Amino acid sequence: MIDKEKPFLGYSVITIVFDKLLIANRGEIAVRVIRAAKSLGIETVAIYSDQDKSSKHIQLADESVSLGGGPASKNYLNIEKIIEVAQVLNIDSLHPGYGFLSESSEFAHAITEQGITWVGPNSKSIKLLGDKITARDLAEKVGIPTTKGSDKPVQATEEAYEVAEKIGYPVIVKARAGGGGMGMQVAYAKEELLPAIEKSTKQSLAAFGNPEVFIEKYIENPRHIEIQFIADSKGNIVHLGERECSIQRRHQKLVEEATSVAITDEERKQIGGLVKKLAKEVQYVNAGTAEFLYKDGQFYFNEVNTRIQVEHPVTEMITGVDLVQEQLKVAMGNKLSFRQNEIKFNGHAIEMRINAEDPLTNFTPTFGTVRQLSIPGGPGVRFDTHLYSGYTIPRDYDSLLGKLIVWGRTRKESIVRAFHAVSELAIVGIPTNHAFHRVTLANKRFHSGDINTNFITEENIIPYIREAFNRRVAALFANQFMTRKVFLPIREQSNWKTTALAESVKRWS
Repeated sequence: MIDKEKPFLGYSVITIVFDKLLIANRGEIAVRVIRAAKSLGIETVAIYSDQDKSSKHIQLADESVSLGGGPASKNYLNIEKIIEVAQVLNIDSLHPGYGFLSESSEFAHAITEQGITWVGPNSKSIKLLGDKITARDLAEKVGIPTTKGSDKPVQATEEAYEVAEKIGYPVIVKARAGGGGMGMQVAYAKEELLPAIEKSTKQSLAAFGNPEVFIEKYIENPRHIEIQFIADSKGNIVHLGERECSIQRRHQKLVEEATSVAITDEERKQIGGLVKKLAKEVQYVNAGTAEFLYKDGQFYFNEVNTRIQVEHPVTEMITGVDLVQEQLKVAMGNKLSFRQNEIKFNGHAIEMRINAEDPLTNFTPTFGTVRQLSIPGGPGVRFDTHLYSGYTIPRDYDSLLGKLIVWGRTRKESIVRAFHAVSELAIVGIPTNHAFHRVTLANKRFHSGDINTNFITEENIIPYIREAFNRRVAALFANQFMTRKVFLPIREQSNWKTTALAESVKRWS
Protein backbone atom coordinates (compact mmCIF):
# COMPACT_ATOMS: atom_id res chain seq x y z
CA MET A 1 0.00 0.00 0.00
CA ILE A 2 1.23 3.54 -0.76
CA ASP A 3 0.82 6.00 2.05
CA LYS A 4 0.15 9.66 1.35
CA GLU A 5 3.05 11.97 0.62
CA LYS A 6 4.69 13.36 3.73
CA PRO A 7 7.26 16.17 4.05
CA PHE A 8 10.74 15.05 5.04
CA LEU A 9 13.66 17.50 5.40
CA GLY A 10 12.03 19.80 2.88
CA TYR A 11 11.43 17.04 0.33
CA SER A 12 8.26 15.22 -0.62
CA VAL A 13 8.59 11.44 -0.15
CA ILE A 14 6.30 8.47 -0.57
CA THR A 15 6.29 5.83 2.14
CA ILE A 16 5.33 2.24 1.33
CA VAL A 17 3.38 0.39 4.00
CA PHE A 18 3.29 -3.39 3.56
CA ASP A 19 -0.11 -5.03 3.80
CA LYS A 20 0.82 -8.65 3.22
CA LEU A 21 4.30 -10.17 3.48
CA LEU A 22 5.18 -13.56 2.02
CA ILE A 23 7.98 -15.41 3.81
CA ALA A 24 9.71 -17.56 1.19
CA ASN A 25 11.43 -19.83 3.67
CA ARG A 26 10.86 -22.32 6.47
CA GLY A 27 11.86 -23.23 10.00
CA GLU A 28 13.53 -20.89 12.46
CA ILE A 29 14.07 -17.95 10.12
CA ALA A 30 10.45 -18.01 8.94
CA VAL A 31 9.31 -17.78 12.57
CA ARG A 32 11.77 -14.93 13.16
CA VAL A 33 10.51 -12.91 10.17
CA ILE A 34 6.84 -13.48 11.06
CA ARG A 35 7.40 -12.11 14.55
CA ALA A 36 9.21 -9.04 13.24
CA ALA A 37 6.44 -8.40 10.70
CA LYS A 38 3.73 -8.70 13.33
CA SER A 39 5.51 -6.15 15.49
CA LEU A 40 5.00 -3.71 12.60
CA GLY A 41 1.36 -4.68 12.03
CA ILE A 42 2.05 -6.52 8.75
CA GLU A 43 -0.01 -9.56 7.78
CA THR A 44 2.09 -12.63 6.97
CA VAL A 45 1.79 -15.53 4.55
CA ALA A 46 3.77 -18.74 4.99
CA ILE A 47 4.60 -21.29 2.32
CA TYR A 48 5.44 -24.88 3.14
CA SER A 49 6.17 -28.29 1.69
CA ASP A 50 4.22 -31.41 2.57
CA GLN A 51 7.13 -32.44 4.80
CA ASP A 52 6.68 -29.19 6.75
CA LYS A 53 2.91 -29.34 7.20
CA SER A 54 3.25 -29.36 11.00
CA SER A 55 5.91 -26.64 11.16
CA LYS A 56 5.54 -23.79 13.65
CA HIS A 57 5.87 -21.03 11.03
CA ILE A 58 2.57 -22.18 9.51
CA GLN A 59 0.85 -21.90 12.87
CA LEU A 60 2.13 -18.36 13.46
CA ALA A 61 1.42 -16.91 10.01
CA ASP A 62 -1.94 -15.28 9.20
CA GLU A 63 -2.22 -17.44 6.07
CA SER A 64 -0.33 -20.43 4.73
CA VAL A 65 -0.12 -22.18 1.37
CA SER A 66 1.21 -25.64 0.53
CA LEU A 67 3.71 -25.93 -2.32
CA GLY A 68 3.41 -29.71 -2.46
CA GLY A 69 5.85 -32.45 -1.58
CA GLY A 70 9.07 -33.77 -3.01
CA PRO A 71 12.54 -32.21 -2.87
CA ALA A 72 13.14 -28.50 -2.31
CA SER A 73 13.43 -27.95 -6.07
CA LYS A 74 9.69 -28.70 -6.27
CA ASN A 75 8.67 -26.23 -3.55
CA TYR A 76 11.02 -23.89 -1.64
CA LEU A 77 13.27 -23.50 -4.70
CA ASN A 78 10.44 -23.33 -7.22
CA ILE A 79 10.29 -19.70 -8.37
CA GLU A 80 7.22 -20.19 -10.56
CA LYS A 81 5.17 -21.73 -7.76
CA ILE A 82 6.10 -19.02 -5.28
CA ILE A 83 5.22 -16.25 -7.73
CA GLU A 84 1.90 -17.94 -8.45
CA VAL A 85 1.08 -17.92 -4.72
CA ALA A 86 2.08 -14.26 -4.48
CA GLN A 87 -0.21 -13.33 -7.37
CA VAL A 88 -3.23 -15.27 -6.09
CA LEU A 89 -2.96 -13.83 -2.55
CA ASN A 90 -2.16 -10.25 -3.63
CA ILE A 91 1.21 -10.24 -1.89
CA ASP A 92 2.91 -6.83 -1.88
CA SER A 93 6.23 -7.81 -0.26
CA LEU A 94 8.46 -10.87 0.15
CA HIS A 95 11.20 -11.74 2.64
CA PRO A 96 13.49 -14.57 1.45
CA GLY A 97 15.14 -15.33 4.82
CA TYR A 98 18.45 -17.16 4.41
CA GLY A 99 19.33 -20.19 2.33
CA PHE A 100 17.13 -21.43 -0.53
CA LEU A 101 16.47 -18.48 -2.89
CA SER A 102 17.65 -15.67 -0.61
CA GLU A 103 20.76 -14.98 -2.71
CA SER A 104 19.21 -15.66 -6.11
CA SER A 105 19.39 -12.59 -8.35
CA GLU A 106 16.99 -14.36 -10.70
CA PHE A 107 14.39 -14.71 -7.95
CA ALA A 108 14.83 -11.11 -6.74
CA HIS A 109 14.39 -9.85 -10.31
CA ALA A 110 11.33 -12.03 -10.93
CA ILE A 111 9.67 -10.82 -7.73
CA THR A 112 10.24 -7.12 -8.42
CA GLU A 113 9.02 -7.59 -12.00
CA GLN A 114 5.69 -8.60 -10.47
CA GLY A 115 5.50 -5.29 -8.60
CA ILE A 116 6.31 -6.98 -5.30
CA THR A 117 8.82 -5.41 -2.91
CA TRP A 118 11.85 -7.62 -2.30
CA VAL A 119 13.08 -7.32 1.29
CA GLY A 120 16.77 -7.35 0.49
CA PRO A 121 19.31 -5.88 -1.94
CA ASN A 122 18.29 -5.53 -5.58
CA SER A 123 19.07 -8.24 -8.11
CA LYS A 124 22.03 -6.32 -9.54
CA SER A 125 23.76 -6.09 -6.15
CA ILE A 126 23.06 -9.76 -5.47
CA LYS A 127 24.52 -10.77 -8.82
CA LEU A 128 27.67 -8.66 -8.41
CA LEU A 129 28.43 -9.78 -4.86
CA GLY A 130 27.08 -13.31 -5.20
CA ASP A 131 29.71 -14.03 -7.85
CA LYS A 132 32.79 -14.57 -5.66
CA ILE A 133 35.22 -13.71 -8.44
CA THR A 134 33.48 -10.43 -9.22
CA ALA A 135 33.07 -9.68 -5.50
CA ARG A 136 36.78 -10.11 -4.92
CA ASP A 137 37.54 -7.69 -7.78
CA LEU A 138 35.16 -5.13 -6.27
CA ALA A 139 36.74 -5.59 -2.85
CA GLU A 140 40.18 -4.89 -4.28
CA LYS A 141 38.82 -1.79 -6.02
CA VAL A 142 37.75 -0.19 -2.71
CA GLY A 143 40.94 -1.17 -0.91
CA ILE A 144 39.94 -4.35 0.92
CA PRO A 145 42.86 -6.82 1.16
CA THR A 146 42.40 -10.12 -0.72
CA THR A 147 44.36 -13.32 -1.18
CA LYS A 148 45.82 -14.47 -4.50
CA GLY A 149 43.27 -16.27 -6.64
CA SER A 150 42.21 -17.30 -10.12
CA ASP A 151 40.48 -14.58 -12.12
CA LYS A 152 38.13 -17.07 -13.78
CA PRO A 153 36.60 -20.49 -13.07
CA VAL A 154 38.86 -23.55 -13.23
CA GLN A 155 38.22 -27.15 -14.20
CA ALA A 156 39.96 -30.41 -13.36
CA THR A 157 42.50 -30.10 -16.19
CA GLU A 158 46.24 -29.52 -16.60
CA GLU A 159 45.59 -25.77 -16.72
CA ALA A 160 44.53 -25.86 -13.06
CA TYR A 161 48.06 -26.95 -12.09
CA GLU A 162 49.52 -23.79 -13.63
CA VAL A 163 47.05 -21.58 -11.75
CA ALA A 164 47.75 -23.32 -8.43
CA GLU A 165 51.54 -23.08 -8.92
CA LYS A 166 51.26 -19.31 -9.44
CA ILE A 167 49.17 -18.93 -6.29
CA GLY A 168 51.28 -21.32 -4.23
CA TYR A 169 50.16 -24.33 -2.20
CA PRO A 170 48.14 -24.86 -0.10
CA VAL A 171 45.15 -23.64 -2.12
CA ILE A 172 41.42 -23.79 -1.52
CA VAL A 173 38.87 -24.63 -4.21
CA LYS A 174 35.64 -22.66 -3.70
CA ALA A 175 32.22 -22.53 -5.32
CA ARG A 176 31.79 -19.44 -7.48
CA ALA A 177 28.15 -19.11 -6.39
CA GLY A 178 26.40 -19.32 -3.04
CA GLY A 179 27.89 -19.16 0.43
CA GLY A 180 27.75 -20.71 3.87
CA GLY A 181 31.00 -22.64 3.47
CA MET A 182 29.53 -25.12 0.98
CA GLY A 183 31.73 -26.49 -1.80
CA MET A 184 35.15 -25.77 -0.25
CA GLN A 185 38.03 -28.22 -0.65
CA VAL A 186 41.69 -27.74 0.32
CA ALA A 187 44.67 -29.03 -1.69
CA TYR A 188 48.06 -29.03 0.05
CA ALA A 189 49.95 -30.50 -2.90
CA LYS A 190 49.67 -31.02 -6.66
CA GLU A 191 48.31 -34.56 -6.41
CA GLU A 192 45.38 -33.33 -4.30
CA LEU A 193 44.32 -30.53 -6.65
CA LEU A 194 42.23 -32.27 -9.33
CA PRO A 195 40.31 -34.46 -6.82
CA ALA A 196 39.59 -31.30 -4.81
CA ILE A 197 38.27 -29.51 -7.91
CA GLU A 198 36.10 -32.50 -8.87
CA LYS A 199 34.62 -32.78 -5.38
CA SER A 200 34.04 -29.03 -5.05
CA THR A 201 32.37 -28.97 -8.48
CA LYS A 202 29.91 -31.67 -7.43
CA GLN A 203 29.15 -29.97 -4.12
CA SER A 204 28.67 -26.60 -5.81
CA LEU A 205 26.26 -28.13 -8.32
CA ALA A 206 24.28 -29.81 -5.54
CA ALA A 207 24.12 -26.78 -3.25
CA PHE A 208 23.75 -23.91 -5.73
CA GLY A 209 22.88 -25.41 -9.12
CA ASN A 210 26.13 -23.96 -10.50
CA PRO A 211 29.17 -26.22 -10.97
CA GLU A 212 31.74 -23.44 -11.47
CA VAL A 213 34.62 -23.23 -8.97
CA PHE A 214 37.79 -21.17 -8.59
CA ILE A 215 41.06 -21.30 -6.64
CA GLU A 216 42.44 -19.06 -3.90
CA LYS A 217 45.44 -19.15 -1.61
CA TYR A 218 44.52 -21.10 1.52
CA ILE A 219 45.11 -19.23 4.78
CA GLU A 220 45.79 -21.88 7.41
CA ASN A 221 44.12 -21.67 10.81
CA PRO A 222 42.76 -18.11 10.59
CA ARG A 223 39.94 -16.54 12.53
CA HIS A 224 36.66 -16.08 10.68
CA ILE A 225 35.48 -12.52 11.22
CA GLU A 226 32.44 -10.90 9.61
CA ILE A 227 31.02 -7.40 9.54
CA GLN A 228 27.27 -6.75 9.69
CA PHE A 229 26.09 -3.78 7.66
CA ILE A 230 22.79 -2.30 6.53
CA ALA A 231 21.95 0.47 4.08
CA ASP A 232 18.83 2.41 3.16
CA SER A 233 17.68 3.83 -0.18
CA LYS A 234 18.66 7.36 0.90
CA GLY A 235 22.39 6.63 0.75
CA ASN A 236 22.92 5.93 4.46
CA ILE A 237 25.15 2.95 5.29
CA VAL A 238 25.96 1.74 8.80
CA HIS A 239 28.09 -1.16 10.01
CA LEU A 240 27.17 -2.80 13.30
CA GLY A 241 30.52 -4.27 14.22
CA GLU A 242 32.00 -7.71 13.86
CA ARG A 243 31.08 -11.25 14.74
CA GLU A 244 33.60 -13.96 15.59
CA CYS A 245 32.62 -17.15 13.74
CA SER A 246 35.76 -19.27 14.03
CA ILE A 247 34.28 -22.37 15.69
CA GLN A 248 33.37 -24.39 12.60
CA ARG A 249 33.06 -27.88 11.21
CA ARG A 250 33.48 -28.47 7.47
CA HIS A 251 33.77 -24.68 6.95
CA GLN A 252 30.32 -24.17 8.50
CA LYS A 253 29.76 -22.24 11.71
CA LEU A 254 28.64 -23.69 15.04
CA VAL A 255 29.42 -20.93 17.57
CA GLU A 256 29.34 -17.18 16.94
CA GLU A 257 30.22 -14.25 19.18
CA ALA A 258 29.94 -10.48 19.16
CA THR A 259 32.28 -8.79 19.50
CA SER A 260 35.61 -10.56 18.82
CA VAL A 261 38.34 -10.43 21.47
CA ALA A 262 40.91 -10.27 18.65
CA ILE A 263 39.69 -7.06 17.01
CA THR A 264 40.68 -3.63 18.31
CA ASP A 265 38.48 -0.56 18.11
CA GLU A 266 40.77 0.89 15.44
CA GLU A 267 40.62 -2.30 13.33
CA ARG A 268 36.84 -2.36 13.65
CA LYS A 269 36.61 1.22 12.47
CA GLN A 270 38.98 0.60 9.57
CA ILE A 271 37.44 -2.60 8.19
CA GLY A 272 33.91 -1.35 8.86
CA GLY A 273 34.67 1.75 6.80
CA LEU A 274 35.96 -0.36 3.90
CA VAL A 275 32.83 -2.55 4.01
CA LYS A 276 30.68 0.58 3.76
CA LYS A 277 32.70 1.64 0.70
CA LEU A 278 32.04 -1.74 -0.89
CA ALA A 279 28.30 -1.44 -0.19
CA LYS A 280 28.28 2.05 -1.71
CA GLU A 281 30.16 0.80 -4.79
CA VAL A 282 27.30 -1.56 -5.70
CA GLN A 283 24.51 0.77 -4.45
CA TYR A 284 23.56 -1.77 -1.82
CA VAL A 285 20.26 -1.42 0.05
CA ASN A 286 19.16 -3.54 3.04
CA ALA A 287 21.11 -5.94 5.28
CA GLY A 288 24.29 -7.78 4.33
CA THR A 289 27.41 -9.32 5.80
CA ALA A 290 31.00 -9.10 4.59
CA GLU A 291 33.09 -12.08 5.66
CA PHE A 292 36.85 -12.13 6.21
CA LEU A 293 39.68 -14.40 7.24
CA TYR A 294 41.86 -12.76 9.90
CA LYS A 295 45.38 -13.77 10.81
CA ASP A 296 48.38 -11.96 12.33
CA GLY A 297 46.54 -8.63 12.34
CA GLN A 298 45.56 -8.85 8.66
CA PHE A 299 42.08 -9.11 7.13
CA TYR A 300 41.56 -11.09 3.90
CA PHE A 301 38.29 -10.72 2.01
CA ASN A 302 36.25 -13.92 1.77
CA GLU A 303 32.73 -13.17 0.49
CA VAL A 304 29.58 -11.09 0.95
CA ASN A 305 26.30 -12.69 2.01
CA THR A 306 23.52 -10.61 0.46
CA ARG A 307 20.89 -11.53 3.05
CA ILE A 308 20.27 -11.71 6.77
CA GLN A 309 22.67 -14.14 8.46
CA VAL A 310 21.86 -17.08 10.71
CA GLU A 311 23.99 -15.46 13.42
CA HIS A 312 22.41 -11.98 13.28
CA PRO A 313 20.98 -12.26 16.85
CA VAL A 314 24.38 -11.79 18.55
CA THR A 315 24.65 -8.39 16.84
CA GLU A 316 21.12 -7.57 17.98
CA MET A 317 21.97 -8.51 21.56
CA ILE A 318 24.92 -6.11 21.86
CA THR A 319 23.48 -3.20 19.82
CA GLY A 320 19.78 -3.33 20.72
CA VAL A 321 18.87 -3.19 17.01
CA ASP A 322 16.15 -5.48 15.62
CA LEU A 323 17.80 -6.25 12.27
CA VAL A 324 14.85 -8.03 10.67
CA GLN A 325 12.46 -5.25 11.64
CA GLU A 326 14.97 -2.76 10.26
CA GLN A 327 15.11 -4.77 7.02
CA LEU A 328 11.37 -4.37 6.64
CA LYS A 329 11.45 -0.65 7.40
CA VAL A 330 14.24 -0.05 4.88
CA ALA A 331 12.34 -2.03 2.24
CA MET A 332 9.35 0.27 2.88
CA GLY A 333 11.54 3.21 1.91
CA ASN A 334 12.31 4.49 5.40
CA LYS A 335 15.63 5.92 6.49
CA LEU A 336 17.74 3.84 8.84
CA SER A 337 16.54 4.50 12.38
CA PHE A 338 20.12 5.06 13.60
CA ARG A 339 23.38 6.64 12.51
CA GLN A 340 26.89 5.21 12.70
CA ASN A 341 27.81 7.21 15.79
CA GLU A 342 24.71 5.89 17.58
CA ILE A 343 25.83 2.26 17.34
CA LYS A 344 27.26 1.27 20.73
CA PHE A 345 28.42 -2.18 21.78
CA ASN A 346 27.06 -3.25 25.14
CA GLY A 347 28.40 -6.44 26.70
CA HIS A 348 29.12 -9.70 24.90
CA ALA A 349 26.85 -12.22 23.15
CA ILE A 350 27.33 -15.88 22.15
CA GLU A 351 25.17 -17.93 19.79
CA MET A 352 25.18 -21.73 19.69
CA ARG A 353 23.65 -23.38 16.65
CA ILE A 354 21.56 -26.29 17.87
CA ASN A 355 21.57 -28.80 15.04
CA ALA A 356 19.97 -32.18 14.42
CA GLU A 357 23.31 -33.85 13.88
CA ASP A 358 25.46 -36.34 15.73
CA PRO A 359 29.00 -35.27 16.75
CA LEU A 360 29.86 -38.94 17.34
CA THR A 361 29.40 -39.68 13.62
CA ASN A 362 31.19 -36.61 12.23
CA PHE A 363 28.15 -34.37 12.62
CA THR A 364 25.92 -36.54 10.43
CA PRO A 365 22.46 -34.92 10.00
CA THR A 366 19.67 -36.73 11.86
CA PHE A 367 15.89 -36.58 11.90
CA GLY A 368 12.93 -37.81 13.92
CA THR A 369 10.27 -36.65 16.35
CA VAL A 370 10.88 -34.32 19.29
CA ARG A 371 9.41 -36.25 22.18
CA GLN A 372 10.12 -33.60 24.78
CA LEU A 373 11.43 -30.04 24.66
CA SER A 374 12.66 -27.95 27.58
CA ILE A 375 13.77 -24.41 26.70
CA PRO A 376 16.16 -22.52 29.00
CA GLY A 377 15.38 -19.07 30.37
CA GLY A 378 16.65 -16.37 32.64
CA PRO A 379 18.27 -12.95 32.10
CA GLY A 380 20.05 -12.56 28.78
CA VAL A 381 18.87 -15.91 27.35
CA ARG A 382 17.07 -16.22 24.01
CA PHE A 383 16.18 -19.33 21.97
CA ASP A 384 15.15 -18.76 18.34
CA THR A 385 13.52 -21.96 17.09
CA HIS A 386 10.60 -23.56 15.29
CA LEU A 387 10.61 -26.62 17.56
CA TYR A 388 7.88 -27.83 19.88
CA SER A 389 7.19 -31.11 21.63
CA GLY A 390 5.73 -33.56 19.11
CA TYR A 391 7.24 -31.86 16.06
CA THR A 392 8.70 -34.22 13.46
CA ILE A 393 11.95 -33.01 11.92
CA PRO A 394 12.04 -33.78 8.17
CA ARG A 395 15.07 -35.51 6.73
CA ASP A 396 15.09 -33.34 3.60
CA TYR A 397 16.43 -30.00 4.85
CA ASP A 398 19.30 -28.36 6.66
CA SER A 399 19.90 -29.64 10.19
CA LEU A 400 19.45 -26.32 12.05
CA LEU A 401 16.88 -26.67 14.84
CA GLY A 402 17.40 -23.38 16.60
CA LYS A 403 19.84 -20.85 17.96
CA LEU A 404 20.55 -20.50 21.66
CA ILE A 405 21.76 -16.94 22.24
CA VAL A 406 23.01 -15.49 25.51
CA TRP A 407 24.19 -12.05 26.59
CA GLY A 408 26.45 -11.04 29.44
CA ARG A 409 28.12 -7.85 30.62
CA THR A 410 31.49 -9.46 29.86
CA ARG A 411 32.66 -12.38 27.73
CA LYS A 412 33.35 -14.37 30.89
CA GLU A 413 29.81 -13.81 32.13
CA SER A 414 28.32 -14.74 28.76
CA ILE A 415 30.35 -17.99 28.62
CA VAL A 416 29.14 -19.01 32.08
CA ARG A 417 25.57 -18.09 31.17
CA ALA A 418 25.86 -19.97 27.86
CA PHE A 419 27.11 -23.13 29.59
CA HIS A 420 24.21 -23.18 32.04
CA ALA A 421 21.68 -22.34 29.31
CA VAL A 422 22.82 -25.15 27.00
CA SER A 423 22.89 -27.53 29.97
CA GLU A 424 19.28 -26.59 30.71
CA LEU A 425 18.19 -27.10 27.10
CA ALA A 426 16.68 -30.56 26.52
CA ILE A 427 15.60 -31.94 23.14
CA VAL A 428 14.56 -35.56 23.62
CA GLY A 429 13.98 -37.89 20.67
CA ILE A 430 16.85 -37.22 18.30
CA PRO A 431 20.63 -36.81 18.54
CA THR A 432 21.74 -33.17 18.53
CA ASN A 433 25.07 -31.36 18.85
CA HIS A 434 24.17 -30.42 22.43
CA ALA A 435 27.21 -32.23 23.89
CA PHE A 436 29.54 -30.41 21.49
CA HIS A 437 28.51 -27.04 22.89
CA ARG A 438 28.93 -28.12 26.52
CA VAL A 439 32.44 -29.40 25.84
CA THR A 440 33.43 -26.32 23.82
CA LEU A 441 32.12 -23.87 26.43
CA ALA A 442 34.08 -25.71 29.14
CA ASN A 443 37.33 -25.65 27.12
CA LYS A 444 40.13 -23.55 28.66
CA ARG A 445 41.44 -22.40 25.30
CA PHE A 446 37.99 -21.23 24.29
CA HIS A 447 37.83 -19.26 27.54
CA SER A 448 41.12 -17.56 26.65
CA GLY A 449 39.76 -16.46 23.28
CA ASP A 450 42.64 -18.14 21.42
CA ILE A 451 40.55 -19.76 18.71
CA ASN A 452 40.68 -20.37 14.96
CA THR A 453 38.79 -22.28 12.29
CA ASN A 454 40.65 -25.51 13.17
CA PHE A 455 39.74 -25.32 16.86
CA ILE A 456 37.62 -28.51 16.92
CA THR A 457 40.46 -30.64 15.55
CA GLU A 458 43.26 -29.00 17.50
CA GLU A 459 41.41 -29.39 20.80
CA ASN A 460 40.26 -32.99 20.09
CA ILE A 461 36.68 -31.99 20.86
CA ILE A 462 35.06 -34.98 19.11
CA PRO A 463 37.30 -37.68 20.67
CA TYR A 464 36.57 -36.13 24.06
CA ILE A 465 32.80 -36.28 23.44
CA ARG A 466 33.10 -39.88 22.24
CA GLU A 467 35.07 -40.88 25.33
CA ALA A 468 32.57 -39.16 27.62
CA PHE A 469 29.67 -40.85 25.79
CA ASN A 470 31.27 -44.28 26.14
CA ARG A 471 31.84 -43.70 29.86
CA ARG A 472 28.21 -42.74 30.27
CA VAL A 473 26.95 -45.81 28.40
CA ALA A 474 29.20 -48.03 30.51
CA ALA A 475 27.79 -46.44 33.66
CA LEU A 476 24.25 -47.03 32.45
CA PHE A 477 25.01 -50.71 31.86
CA ALA A 478 26.61 -50.93 35.29
CA ASN A 479 23.40 -49.56 36.79
CA GLN A 480 21.22 -52.02 34.85
CA PHE A 481 19.77 -49.38 32.57
CA MET A 482 17.91 -52.08 30.61
CA THR A 483 15.44 -52.33 33.47
CA ARG A 484 15.00 -48.56 33.70
CA LYS A 485 13.22 -46.03 31.51
CA VAL A 486 16.31 -44.62 29.82
CA PHE A 487 15.99 -43.37 26.24
CA LEU A 488 18.92 -43.53 23.84
CA PRO A 489 17.96 -41.86 20.54
CA ILE A 490 18.32 -43.76 17.28
CA ARG A 491 21.02 -42.34 15.02
CA GLU A 492 19.62 -42.25 11.51
CA GLN A 493 21.09 -40.34 8.58
CA SER A 494 19.30 -37.48 6.84
CA ASN A 495 19.12 -37.62 3.05
CA TRP A 496 18.76 -33.90 2.32
CA LYS A 497 22.23 -33.54 0.77
CA THR A 498 21.84 -36.68 -1.34
CA THR A 499 18.46 -35.50 -2.60
CA ALA A 500 19.81 -32.06 -3.46
CA LEU A 501 22.69 -33.57 -5.44
CA ALA A 502 20.39 -35.89 -7.40
CA GLU A 503 18.03 -33.06 -8.30
CA SER A 504 20.88 -30.77 -9.40
CA VAL A 505 22.43 -33.46 -11.56
CA LYS A 506 19.05 -33.91 -13.30
CA ARG A 507 18.82 -30.20 -14.02
CA TRP A 508 22.34 -30.01 -15.46
CA SER A 509 22.33 -33.30 -17.39
